[in-house]
Amino acid sequence: MVDFDLTEEQLMIRGAARDFADKELATGAAQRDEREEFPHEQIKQMAELGFMGMMVPAEDGGAGLDTVSYVLALEEISRADASAGVIMSVNNSLVCWGLEKFGSPEQKQKYLKPLASGKLLGAFCLSEPEAGSDAVNQRTTAVRDGDYYVLNGTKNFITNGSNADILLVMATTDRAKGAKGVSAFIVEKKFKGVSVSKKEHKLGIRSSDTAQITFQDCRVPKENVVKEEGFGFKFAMMTLDGGRIGIASQAIGIARAALEASLKYVKERKAFDKLLYEFQAIQFKLADMHTNIEAAHLLTLNAALRKDRGERFTKEAAMAKLFASKVAVDCALEAIQIHGGYGYLKDFPVERYLRDAKITEIYEGTSEIQRLVIAREVLDQK
Repeated sequence: MVDFDLTEEQLMIRGAARDFADKELATGAAQRDEREEFPHEQIKQMAELGFMGMMVPAEDGGAGLDTVSYVLALEEISRADASAGVIMSVNNSLVCWGLEKFGSPEQKQKYLKPLASGKLLGAFCLSEPEAGSDAVNQRTTAVRDGDYYVLNGTKNFITNGSNADILLVMATTDRAKGAKGVSAFIVEKKFKGVSVSKKEHKLGIRSSDTAQITFQDCRVPKENVVKEEGFGFKFAMMTLDGGRIGIASQAIGIARAALEASLKYVKERKAFDKLLYEFQAIQFKLADMHTNIEAAHLLTLNAALRKDRGERFTKEAAMAKLFASKVAVDCALEAIQIHGGYGYLKDFPVERYLRDAKITEIYEGTSEIQRLVIAREVLDQK
């Protein structure tokens, strides 16, 4: 672990993200959650601010910023609206990063530039009905046919699925090769044979779009293979390392929101003729929330800094996501407890924070998978 002295630019980005989140996201977040309404206008504004392609170089359409700046901005966005946070995270971490690192010059020109600038929205298609944590077991197939690959299969739980323009799809090109027989494809939503077969109705992050996508004899040009045939599984795992930094940031934003709501409430609410914050039991809850949030924040910054330095960050990203997601759930639960009966009502935001927090322990690698990743890394240390 290292000390973090944020630069003036990083502080400015965090301030800009907080200002936008408070003015444009927070006020309508509960209503969008209730209506399961995708934040089209807000995402457009985030694109104009450079938040949809933060780590992509300017020449490829992005903001050219570092991962630390991304973490700071995503925390602020998620503090106001976790649904907007995951939309931002997927487009940055799972879509733009992979194309920027492994895409061909032609792929960057055609796809990365509009994705990084926010003109297009991306989705990452790995999970399937029978291939969630078992990512090698891809039932979606891609069969070479001349200058095309023909895709058939179904992808589950795809964030941005209904609204995305570009899909990064993992599919099996040679089942006999196992993990080395999985390839990654850039699929345009408008390609014939692509359909949204189901929109999911979720417990939390309800204004983000989660869908099931089906490919039926979808012909994808061979030039849309990312890097080379057989690179898909490695591509997915490397991309998910960065994605876990994004989800950790989202979780921290939710936890901060829960703490801020609790601080406001305990300074206004009385019990036994005393304000709630005067009770030691409440003070202890707030102290634990704050301490755990700061610890999660430092773990996440550490992973981000290693990524920016070009160092291996698989273990650090997994630790950040594992811990931050637990902190988000714990802080949301404590916030409800502090609010008492009011915390269970939709009149207050803390019930939404709990619903939003839970998914951070599941998507982009469950907490159980994070522990496996961390244990493997620790055991492999020399």
